[in-house]
Amino acid sequence: MAGTIQFNFKRYEKKYMLAPDQLTRVLAGMENHVRADGFGRCAICSIYYDTDDFRLIRASLEKPVYKEKLRMRSYGVPGDGDKVFVELKKKYDGVVYKRRTVMTAADAVSYLHHGAGPAEKNQVCREIDWFMRSCRPAPRVFIAYDRTAFEGVEDPDLRITFDTSLRWRDRELDLRAGDYGEALLSPGHILMEVKIPGAAPVWLAHLLSETGAFHTSFSKYGGPPPARTRQALRGRRKGGAHLCLIPLSRGVKLP
Repeated sequence: MAGTIQFNFKRYEKKYMLAPDQLTRVLAGMENHVRADGFGRCAICSIYYDTDDFRLIRASLEKPVYKEKLRMRSYGVPGDGDKVFVELKKKYDGVVYKRRTVMTAADAVSYLHHGAGPAEKNQVCREIDWFMRSCRPAPRVFIAYDRTAFEGVEDPDLRITFDTSLRWRDRELDLRAGDYGEALLSPGHILMEVKIPGAAPVWLAHLLSETGAFHTSFSKYGGPPPARTRQALRGRRKGGAHLCLIPLSRGVKLP
């Protein structure tokens, strides 16, 4: 696991879908302002947890002022002794708060699947315990994607990421089972995310405006749902996740 590990986040997150010409112009316009972050390009794998009736994602899709989710995340496919993150991601009034702790994959499964938590618990574990007691969630879906990540040169708190090849499965819900699944989006689509503690820098605001990149609302967990969850989500989305999918030209490649 490369890069500097951060355990607590407070930031704004905005998502964009880019057409091929927009992507080319965005990458060119970013060139003097960002650099590859410590993680560079990698596969991100996550298990999302929810109630039997998918109450958490149903509530999230109705866009409340406050929402939260629990997930287990790894960079690549972990073995029993490899480190993974157990994360609580909360959003209140447009601000994203992420709290996470790190442990081995085997310990994380024992903790979230069987209630065998670490002997010495930090504050994040105590928050996760409260969440588990309140919601009684279980593993519901595996989501993975390939991410290329950048950080700001002048403002290292700025992160811009590009996610491709989103995939899901609702069986073998264990990160150690491998990185495979069905496509969540049509081939060639790229999801761009801007993550920053405050206002976007002027150069980025101008770049997004000049390229016609518009903010879209899309949840990887709440996007096109696995067949097993469609009935639970049907009729609850109130407009759902608004997403305009634009194919990516084969001639355009991320660095």
